[in-house]
Amino acid sequence: MRYLVRTLSTRRRHPLAGLFVLIGGLVIAGALYSAFAPKAATAEETSSRDVEAGRDLFLIGCASCHGLNAEGIVTVSGGNYGPSLIGVGAASVDFQVGTGRMPMAQAAPQAPRKTPEYTEEETRQLAAYIASLGPGPAIPSEEFLEYEDLSAEEISEGGEFFRTNCTACHNSVGAGGALPSGRYAPSLYDVTPKHIYEAMQIGPQQMPVFGDDVISPEDKRAIIGYIKAVQEQPNYGGFGGGGLGPVADGVWVWVIGIGGLVGFAIWIAAHGTRSTKKVKGAEQ
Repeated sequence: MRYLVRTLSTRRRHPLAGLFVLIGGLVIAGALYSAFAPKAATAEETSSRDVEAGRDLFLIGCASCHGLNAEGIVTVSGGNYGPSLIGVGAASVDFQVGTGRMPMAQAAPQAPRKTPEYTEEETRQLAAYIASLGPGPAIPSEEFLEYEDLSAEEISEGGEFFRTNCTACHNSVGAGGALPSGRYAPSLYDVTPKHIYEAMQIGPQQMPVFGDDVISPEDKRAIIGYIKAVQEQPNYGGFGGGGLGPVADGVWVWVIGIGGLVGFAIWIAAHGTRSTKKVKGAEQ
């Protein structure tokens, strides 16, 4: 030990001593970082095999509109035949393909929800390929989709967020509504929590984007809890009329309620007139 100390002390002024100390420090720092740094997330959907399979699916079913490299296709008149998908993220693909909106059956102002053309595995592969082209919103993790354990206060806060940001288009209970130019806000009934979350992340079609800097993941989870809680509530007042609001309820009252009463009154009046004529004829 004494010999080692003497050796180090005699060579500490060597011209290369500083270089060796620097290299040693870097090696030690690298080893410590490798041992204690958090591992990068390596989900199954981002594997190279999924990316290759997703590209094959894309070339067959999507490239005719979105281009061979998802760069988009511009029409001769300068319009957008198929938008670029670079940077839209895996969440956009999972929403559009998972809800059957893509591929579109025909050109329309808005892509309607329909039965998906691709399986869940194929949708995951397509999402992995598009995600590999550029950074974008990722598919939400399960922790932000669980709403059963939310408290009544959290659900109430979710309702406040929903009524502030969403009811103008989707109605206060998520029943949907009409929009200009042949578009509409779709109903949120029977929509999975994942797709509701993704819609807020990506802003599909005419919907605005509600990123995490606008509505936090916890608040998005509360909104999902509110939507599901409203849909599970019974109609204590009887027939709900679809929950479309006071205008629709008023139509039901006028057409069915007052309209039925007017029709019944007319029937009574006509029946009474015929009875009077018969009595007068009998007296003559």
